[in-house]
Amino acid sequence: MADTLIFAVPKGRILDDALPVLERVGIMPAAEFHDPKNRSLRFGTNRADMDIIRVRAFDVATFVAHGAAQIGIVGSDVIDEFDYSDLYAPVDLNFGHCRLSVAEPADEAASNQPRPSHIRVATKYPNITRRYFERQGVQAECVKLNGAMELAPSLGLSRRIVDLVESGRTLKDNGLVETEVITQVSARLIVNRAALKKDHARLGPLMSAFRDLAAERRQAA
Repeated sequence: MADTLIFAVPKGRILDDALPVLERVGIMPAAEFHDPKNRSLRFGTNRADMDIIRVRAFDVATFVAHGAAQIGIVGSDVIDEFDYSDLYAPVDLNFGHCRLSVAEPADEAASNQPRPSHIRVATKYPNITRRYFERQGVQAECVKLNGAMELAPSLGLSRRIVDLVESGRTLKDNGLVETEVITQVSARLIVNRAALKKDHARLGPLMSAFRDLAAERRQAA
């Protein structure tokens, strides 16, 4: 149907936590969504007026910002990286917690050498990374990688990386240490601003339901 709401959710670490939250606000994907052999990206839900799409986290923000999806869930790291003006992030959902950090080889971190004015950093967050180092008067040359960031220092691609950190185990296993925390990260509800104005009758109550649930989860924590 032409006025079907599209709800975008990310593949990966946030999805497992997002599904119970969606269910609590009355959104349940069709059974095929949970079939690991199913390669579809768009699925029906228990709501006749809503479909759900499952895409990469960075693409969730793009689909919603451009109005291809009206609402979604994504990490605040993705929101900060793109800084789309058409993206509204009204609710911190209080899950998917981690941090975006700078890391480097343990021996270099221990040397306490002064930071040069120009550095190379491997990351999938070039915009956040450049802004962060600019505030410190450092020019960051960002090498864009979509994964395996921890390999960059040992293979000579860059001496520093900027990536998401949860336990820090992956860094340790690759001889790296976390040296600076850029920002704390959590999952957020995002909404397309134009869609919210046009279809507030449906999107408004959804936002309120997510907001009430997030407040309930914070009180229970």
